[in-house]
Order: sequence, then structure tokens, then C-alpha cells
Amino acid sequence: MTEQPVPAQQSETAPAGDHQPIKQRKNGLYPAVSDELAAHMRGGWADTELRGLEPLPQAAETARRRAALSRRFPGERLVVPAGNLRTRSNDTEYPFRAGTEYAYLTGDQTEDGVLVLEPAADGGHEAVLHVLPRSDRENGEFWLDGQGELWVGRRYSLSENERRLGLPCRDVRKAAGELAESAGPVRLVRGHDAGLEEALAGRLDPARDEELRVFLSELRLVKDAFEIGELQKAVDSTVRGFEDVVKVLDRAEATSERYIEGTFFLRARVEGNDVGYGSICAAGPHATTLHWVRNDGPVRSGELLLLDAGVETHTLYTADVTRTLPVNGRFTDLQRKIYDAVYEAQEAGIAAVRPGAKYRDFHDAAQRVLAERLVEWGLVEGPVERVLELGLQRRWTLHGTGHMLGMDVHDCALARTETYVDGTLEPGMCLTVEPGLYFQADDLTVPEEYRGIGVRIEDDILVTEDGNRNLSAALPRASAEVESWMARLKG
Repeated sequence: MTEQPVPAQQSETAPAGDHQPIKQRKNGLYPAVSDELAAHMRGGWADTELRGLEPLPQAAETARRRAALSRRFPGERLVVPAGNLRTRSNDTEYPFRAGTEYAYLTGDQTEDGVLVLEPAADGGHEAVLHVLPRSDRENGEFWLDGQGELWVGRRYSLSENERRLGLPCRDVRKAAGELAESAGPVRLVRGHDAGLEEALAGRLDPARDEELRVFLSELRLVKDAFEIGELQKAVDSTVRGFEDVVKVLDRAEATSERYIEGTFFLRARVEGNDVGYGSICAAGPHATTLHWVRNDGPVRSGELLLLDAGVETHTLYTADVTRTLPVNGRFTDLQRKIYDAVYEAQEAGIAAVRPGAKYRDFHDAAQRVLAERLVEWGLVEGPVERVLELGLQRRWTLHGTGHMLGMDVHDCALARTETYVDGTLEPGMCLTVEPGLYFQADDLTVPEEYRGIGVRIEDDILVTEDGNRNLSAALPRASAEVESWMARLKG
């Protein structure tokens, strides 16, 4: 990796826009910039302004979302930041991922951006996006700043962003000062931009800011047509990623779970932005650890692989799918018995997803099936009603049966209980249905042959006007179908 220059904020520099060359301090690595070199770097660059840019496909939807936000908080200044780069180590940063609220309202994904809804006289708002403009070539920012375009790539100009995003755009470097000098009530989505929080210190109220975040979380409960299309894209790529993994299971056996993780990640990066969350590539007894993301264990024939993974699209919508696969392509009798119980539970859960149903219904339906099987196998004393009343099945079912899905893998997480887990399903909601059974390797309450077996099956379900649609139906679920599918791919 090429060593970067000292960032501008660590340099002897005039403010951007003053058209004076940035001159770096001598630090043993970089010489001072001569006036001749600075002059040489200022000139001779072609005009690269992009013509004919079309609005983003979701621009109409983001405008409607901002209008809903405006109606909810009339007369108040609303500030929604994208977030900033975060240091990974020394002078390297983590890949940037814009804050969900910001991306949802703007379609933009660049660091440091700030959406401000300025109160208007009519009670509405004027939405203004504050983003970084093109790097200044006159003052040397372009090539001497570690985040200059020579180092990290071209940015859109303010006018280009206005055409893409359908919003007036201003230089974000003035935003904090302008907001600090503004008057009137203000709400800020916190946790993304410490500089803005400092600039507005003394004017912010935690409870009011939380109301803003809760509203934006609940606004995402029902997906629009654009979002549903993006979720289907994410799922379709995820299906192909699972197929990729099955085809290389023999190589994973020769290496580790990391081979599975890397194989799926390749699909995510080729067809999307990234993985939507850390892939769980849990082989053997690791499948009983719900969030096994170390992915450093062996992959053995005769054991099961629990693969929980999802591709995130370029617009930041993620799939979340799980399949539990026999590494050698064939379930043992016991593995099949446990797998089929989870499949039956998932079938019951999916059947309970429909408009007008309570959100908790699909969880309750799946848990009942699993409790029935646990009683039938003699692992817990019945009757089933007693088991469910006392929650005894939870020793082996462990988690809830699903969650909302969207731009966050656990989407709408800040929504109020009464609108989410105690709410009612509506067309356009998208959720996962993912029951599981997990018998820990050290669980002495079950027969030895059960220990170390974990099974989860997860699909992404869209609530429709007349029921539901399984967005991930292209991936086989029934045990016999899984075996046939794996045989075709490995053959």
C-alpha cells in the first residue's frame, strides 16, 4: 500500500478554498513542497465535470421519505449525518458505510455528508445536503491531503450531486459552523458525527433526538417497491453465493471455515457492495454458537455446516439467509430427524406470516412445533402446553424466530415495542423466519449423539396483500431437496 501524505489537518495549510498551496511539514518522510512543484501541480488538468447525469433510481422514494419526516416534526431543524471515516490502524481506515438513516433519506453513501431539513415559513422544510465538493487543485488539497482525490478517487461535484440526488448541495465543511449559529429547535441523529454533536452541544436533548431515530426506524417498517426490488436482488445474489459454497466444500475440508467465508465474500463483492453482516460459517459443533463469526475451525465430512450469510446490494439492502448443509451431501439419520423438525417449525412459522396477523404469531407457531418434537424425543417432560408456558424449550431453541429486514440486517431495531414486536403485520413488511435447534457439545441433558449438532433454516419473507412471498425460495429447504441440490452442484 502506497504511503499517504500527512493529512491536511496535520499540515501547515490555509483553509480549503483560499487557493493557497498546502505545504507539508518535514517529518522525515516527506520533503517540504517547493513553490515550483506547487505551481506545477495546480495547472494542466482537464475539465471532468460529468454531463447528463440521471437521478438515482430511488430519488423519488427518498423525496417521499423526507416529506414524511418533515410532516412529523414541523418547525424543527432536523440533522441527519452520514458519519465519518474511522481509523482501523495508524493511517488506514475501515471501509466506510453510511449511516442507515442518512442513506435511506438521501441515497448518498459518502462520508462526512449531512442532511439538514431547514424549517420553512409554511411549516414544511427545505432539505439541503451538505457534502464534500471536488478536491481543490489550487490549494493542493487534491494531492497533498490524504483524503484528496489523487489518493482516494474522484468525488462528485456539488452540481453533479444535485442532479443525482435531487437535492440542493452545499459544502459540508461549513455545515457545523452554520448549524452552531442557527436558531430554533434542532434534533440530531446521534452516534455518527462527533463534530456535529459538539457544535450543537447545549442545544440537544437526548429524549428529543431519540424520538427522531425511533420515527426513522418505524418509517422503514413497510418497504416501498424500490426497496422490495433491492431486497430481491440481495437474496438472488445470496442464493448464488450459497451455490458457490456447495461447489467448493471439498476445498473447505482441506482448509477451514475461512474458505467458505472467502467464497461467499467473493460473490458479495462481485455482485453487491459487501456482505450485510459477518458471515456465520459454522461447521460441526460451531453450529451451536449463534454468532460464530471467527470462522477458523475445521470442516469435516459427516458433520453439518450452518451457513448464515447475506449479500448487501450497492444500495445497502441486505439479505439474511441460513441453510444447514451436510458437508458430504448426505444427512445421517439423526441429523435428518433434527433438520426435519426445524423445517416443520419453519413451515409453520411461514404459514403464520400474513397481513393482519400479530408479529409474534410466526414465532409462536414455530416454537410450538419444536416443543412438540422435544417432548416426543423425551428431551423435556410434557405436556407441550406446560413446556411452552414455562419456556423450557428455549434451552435448545435459544432465540426469537425472526426479525425485520432491510438496510440493516436487524432493521427497524429502534421501533417502539407496540409498533414492532407487539404490532400487526402489513403488506410490504419484510422479515426473516429462522427457527433452530442447538444441542451444545457439553449439554449433559441430551443423549451424547445429539451433542454438537446445530440446525437453523432461515428465509426472507415478504408480507403481501394476500399472504406472503418467500424471496429466498430458490434455495431448497426440505432435507431430500437439499441433498439432491447439493449432488447436482457437486457433480
